[in-house]
Amino acid sequence: MTSLDPTASPGRWDTVHALMAALDAQIESLYTDRGIHGVRPRFAYPLIRLAHTGPLMIRELAESLGRSHSAMSQTLTAMRREGLVDSESGTDARTRRITLTERGRALIPFLEAEWRATEAAVAELDDEIPHALSAVVAELERALERRPMRDRILAHLYEPPAAPAPPAAPAGEPHP
Repeated sequence: MTSLDPTASPGRWDTVHALMAALDAQIESLYTDRGIHGVRPRFAYPLIRLAHTGPLMIRELAESLGRSHSAMSQTLTAMRREGLVDSESGTDARTRRITLTERGRALIPFLEAEWRATEAAVAELDDEIPHALSAVVAELERALERRPMRDRILAHLYEPPAAPAPPAAPAGEPHP
């Protein structure tokens, strides 16, 4: 191996991912403290949306939440395993209509209260720190509008030349 493992040292995004995981764990602890098991914080958004819209196709739900179809499908699979949603065939075999189960519906009042409390706590944090996270995110979005992340990565991307292909074996001889 001719290069060092670039993942051996923490990356700049690691702290952001760790912070988000820690925040999600604290929110999830609120659920378990109240006897709500098997519910992840990422479930709250689609559950609350379904409670207000009624049944939706996966694509419709994903679009309404600004998520990819693939990510929403994975989340819904986990939610189905926990008995929070059901699905039925849509207008054709490729579509699925998502509905809340009784368990999912029963959680909505708590999830909406937790959502509002979390938003208030985030606003409190934004006011407490010298650089509000919401302002930093807006600045990042503006910077990325000026020059997208893809372009920034390409400006730093060095791809080592491909190793030469081994010579072809003469006809009738095995390749080494």
